[in-house]
Amino acid sequence: MQQLLTGLADLTGLKDRQMMDLALVKLIGRSDLWRFTTVRLLRVVGPPEDLHWVTLGQWDGRQGTAVREEFWFDVNSLPRLADFAHREAALASKAVIHTGLNTFTTVFPVAAQHDVACVLEVESDLPVSTTNEAQIASVLHLYANLQSLLDYGEHDTLTELLNRKTFDSAFMRSTQFQANNPPQDGHNLRNSATGSYWLAVMDIDFFKLVNDNFGHLIGDEVLLLMARQIRASFRFNDQLYRFGGEEFVVLMRCVDHADAFNALERFRHRIEQYTFPQVGHITVSIGFAPLRDNDTPGGAFDRADKAVYYAKSHGRNQVSSFTDLLASGELSEFTEETTKIDIF
Repeated sequence: MQQLLTGLADLTGLKDRQMMDLALVKLIGRSDLWRFTTVRLLRVVGPPEDLHWVTLGQWDGRQGTAVREEFWFDVNSLPRLADFAHREAALASKAVIHTGLNTFTTVFPVAAQHDVACVLEVESDLPVSTTNEAQIASVLHLYANLQSLLDYGEHDTLTELLNRKTFDSAFMRSTQFQANNPPQDGHNLRNSATGSYWLAVMDIDFFKLVNDNFGHLIGDEVLLLMARQIRASFRFNDQLYRFGGEEFVVLMRCVDHADAFNALERFRHRIEQYTFPQVGHITVSIGFAPLRDNDTPGGAFDRADKAVYYAKSHGRNQVSSFTDLLASGELSEFTEETTKIDIF
């Protein structure tokens, strides 16, 4: 019991979501109250028509180690949702599911917010007792509460996208992963496990006029609907942010420059065609730039921001590449302060 209490105390002190996932499977795997050969924390990912399981954390009782999937991965390489009926049943019923004869598998649904579906799966040589089941359910309840607190601090209250203060840590993980896994040639799929990272800044054109003509409540509705369109347009493991006002940021992994441009151009066209209630049609200007070796969050954002400023000052409703603008001489690496025009 003391080991469990110490583990719970350590768990509540964590602020990083990935570290918390690993700490949970370690806590349940190492506990002296029960004996499991394997503990897995799993999440459902992918579009509704093609769902898969990603392992957020796995404890191997024989080796005494805990691991998780890479920060970025190819979703099509992951196990399909429908191939694990017991996990799917736990999600659907919101109840603990038992299966197995010689090796026993028990699946616990994990409460979560923001439409995230998770389960904890444990394997054991003996069936899990009712008492142990209740104990684990209590640990998962605590974990879910901690996740809710993280969600509250990490998400924008209006759009429920990630907020700006969470950007730096995700950015540094991306640059570290890119340095350790350089892009490979011969891949042309956006969901490939290879590729490089790109930062895009998206700004709603003439948003000030929306607030002036329709009021701030309608303006907030436009921001909320914009966030929904962003979620629908980008992959589940792209990092989606609202940086404040009408400015949104996407941190994504793409194969190459053309791949990144095409993804952003599809989104720009989607918004151009979408009808916002009362307001009608609006457009977005987008600037993007690649992440570099030894990059900084401020440096990458500044490059993408220069590109979006160029887009807004040269007609709006377009995608501008910092790389292309730099090569053509339209932008320089270090631009002097100039008199800014009204871009709203």
